[in-house]
Amino acid sequence: MIERCAAFHALHHAGHPLLLPNAWDHASAAALATRGHPAIGTTSLGVAATAGLPDGTAATAGETLALARRLARLPVLLSVDVEAGFSDDPVEVAEYVAELAGLGVVGINLEDGRADGSLADTEVAAAKIVAVKAAVPELFVNARTDTWWLGVDDPLPRTLARARAYRMAGADGIFVPGTVDLETLRVLTERIDAPVNALYQPGGPGLAELSGAGVARVSTGSLLFRAALGAALAAADAVRDGGPTTPVGLPSYAEVQALVPTDGD
Repeated sequence: MIERCAAFHALHHAGHPLLLPNAWDHASAAALATRGHPAIGTTSLGVAATAGLPDGTAATAGETLALARRLARLPVLLSVDVEAGFSDDPVEVAEYVAELAGLGVVGINLEDGRADGSLADTEVAAAKIVAVKAAVPELFVNARTDTWWLGVDDPLPRTLARARAYRMAGADGIFVPGTVDLETLRVLTERIDAPVNALYQPGGPGLAELSGAGVARVSTGSLLFRAALGAALAAADAVRDGGPTTPVGLPSYAEVQALVPTDGD
């Protein structure tokens, strides 16, 4: 476990961004693993929507744990999106994350956005990080701050202040979704003394440009889940309307069946 966590840490210091695709079930994670991704994350929106539950409301602790248990046997390093830890009690958050680590999870995303659209108190968010790092020191804690995501006023200084607090609490990386402005990202990467994670946005800068801005990790977030849902709707519409129904790269039945462990576990 310590070696696997160290390997995940090292991917954030490789001189180029770690592309972390985000899966929502076993099939999506296993398929991504076959494409050679060394690490995979989960997407809380995909996990929640698949279970028929809302995202960001601490409703999917059980589903997230169950998914981590299914994905633990895949030949990849696994980071799990735990929203805000599914609790405001740092002890409960640490106990939950320790259970994930016991399954082989090497990293988590821990966010400071709240279901009501506000930011959690910095001290509360930092206390969760302290508790998690005390319980599982080797785990990579990617502290997500939703300053841009939630559209707060004057986000840059507030982001930097939260990043400093989270780093002092023990965070290993800082995730700032919601901005892909290269100048802004360059300021963040220069002033935050930890790997900075950006969220890829269609139409925004690519990996090479994000790398030039100093970004160490690029997540796809819910993009792949939403793309899959969109492709399913498009195929259904094509069947109904008599259009072409064979998307490029469509996996065969046998290819999907091969993603499942032979013992069915």
